[in-house]
Amino acid sequence: MRHDFAIIGGGIVGLATASALGERYPDALILLLEKEEALAQHQTGRNSGVIHSGIYYAPGSLKARLCQAGNVSMAEFCEEHGLPYERCGKVIVATRPEELPGLERLRQRAGEHGLPVRALAAEEVREIEPHVAALAGLHVPSTGIADYTQVCLTLARLVQERGGEIRLGTRVESFQPDARGYRIETSAGPFAAHYVINCAGLYSDRLARQAGSDPGSQIVPFRGEYYELRPERRSLVKNLIYPVPNPDFPFLGVHFTRMIDGSVHAGPNAVLAFAREGYHKWDVNLRDLGEALTYSGFLNLARRNLGEGAREMWRSLSKAAFVRSLQTLIPEVTAEDVIPSEAGVRAQALTPDGRLVDDFLLIDAPAALHVCNAPSPAATSSLEIGRTIAARVQAPAHLTPAPSRGPGPAPQGVLA
Repeated sequence: MRHDFAIIGGGIVGLATASALGERYPDALILLLEKEEALAQHQTGRNSGVIHSGIYYAPGSLKARLCQAGNVSMAEFCEEHGLPYERCGKVIVATRPEELPGLERLRQRAGEHGLPVRALAAEEVREIEPHVAALAGLHVPSTGIADYTQVCLTLARLVQERGGEIRLGTRVESFQPDARGYRIETSAGPFAAHYVINCAGLYSDRLARQAGSDPGSQIVPFRGEYYELRPERRSLVKNLIYPVPNPDFPFLGVHFTRMIDGSVHAGPNAVLAFAREGYHKWDVNLRDLGEALTYSGFLNLARRNLGEGAREMWRSLSKAAFVRSLQTLIPEVTAEDVIPSEAGVRAQALTPDGRLVDDFLLIDAPAALHVCNAPSPAATSSLEIGRTIAARVQAPAHLTPAPSRGPGPAPQGVLA
């Protein structure tokens, strides 16, 4: 049997895409292939659960547009399906005088986005987060929290209720064009589809190249390591506390996040993972590590961020150093207050000159589309990414689209 659409990857972007395709093309035969024995096992199931506001992203970018739309649609989806979520808000705080201009730039960017924010003096920060030491802050009330694994399971149910097929434990080895679309080689045997959407996350660039597309970048895995507050110390954090981003470093920095289950996570740092699924410090895959260490993009990034990168590595090795970074936000936190928590790996695309691909990267190919960069805020944006892809794909001629409820077709070509 030849499916109309095959989606590779059972994370939140793949599932949202499968759901959106089923909604847009009710008669389509849809297949989703996931190599793990359960859904949402990588970036989706190992993130902070934040429903982001979109304040950090460049105005007009795909990230900004889809994140802002997703901030609304994700909450609506959770409400519709009885899933836990909360519009709790967050504070972004400046703890040093040199961070105040960055805080002001974020306030101005919020204005460009039309996001409601409130500038906070130090005492107003403490009214919201009593244990935070800050010179000033911003309150972003539209930020929320959710359980994205539960979102994935609900999306999977919707896909199956519409007649879609989900194959777990099915690793895609490659897919190659044939006369009517693609032949997909997997660990469970071959499949065929008229159109393929590659949502393989950490392996999306490899699959794109195997299928004949050049993403112009390479996935480099960065591990984010977390601690969490002991239950008796969770009262130190009411909701979400973020620093002002360092403009000279491409990652956000450690922050505090209250999760939907009430736990409070602290982190992450950002260090090179020695494997694309390197969730522990000494997980090593020689192919993955060799690709990263010989890639000009990583070498150029490391060269430009040598000092900060070294500090991130030291925080990875030293709990005391990690705790000191947390104390810049909450001075009362001690090493006894935090315990190690589960790490995640960010599938970050880098260009050869060492720039982070700073937007979602969707690459068109004949009868295929490759999602080659979808780190945070992809979970927040996932329903909108799925609808954008569903509106953009070239569906088989025998399918008739239903009226679309999404944002409409995205611009064609590479979005980066």
